[in-house]
Amino acid sequence: MLNTEHANFPRASFVRRCGAIIYDFLLAVAVYMFAGAIGFGVFFGLQSSGLISLNGFEHTSDLLNNTPLYHGLYQLWLALCVVSFYAIFWSRGGQTLGMRAWRLKVQHPNGQNLSFITACARVVWSLLGVGNLWILINADKLALQDMMTRSEVVLLSVEANQMRNWHGA
Repeated sequence: MLNTEHANFPRASFVRRCGAIIYDFLLAVAVYMFAGAIGFGVFFGLQSSGLISLNGFEHTSDLLNNTPLYHGLYQLWLALCVVSFYAIFWSRGGQTLGMRAWRLKVQHPNGQNLSFITACARVVWSLLGVGNLWILINADKLALQDMMTRSEVVLLSVEANQMRNWHGA
């Protein structure tokens, strides 16, 4: 979606981005825990129904954590859930809840929202938040993930950040 009224806002500072990262980290932990509970519940259900054998382990959690295939699939599930959390919010409205609290929005320079694929790439290029350090040496206030996905994080006005103007998730 193209929102040209958001195309001319200034880029966000490192400090504001860090504030949003702290808020969103707490949400990402909650997503991780919820996804973990669902994933473990499914695995426990498969084991309880006899579709997966305990293979000599005493507890289902031991089987999950000490079998490379199961452990790898479980970790992949958790990572996909956290990546999807960010990608869905960034592609739908350009803001996570933490970004909304700090009046930040991720978008293309023309105001267009990111596609889901671009948002996923942005998560990868952020390097777990370390990509934001690039802002400290970049005069244009662009992080590594901004440059690699041709996007930017802007500071919205109070009015532009209101829910009636936000077309998000």
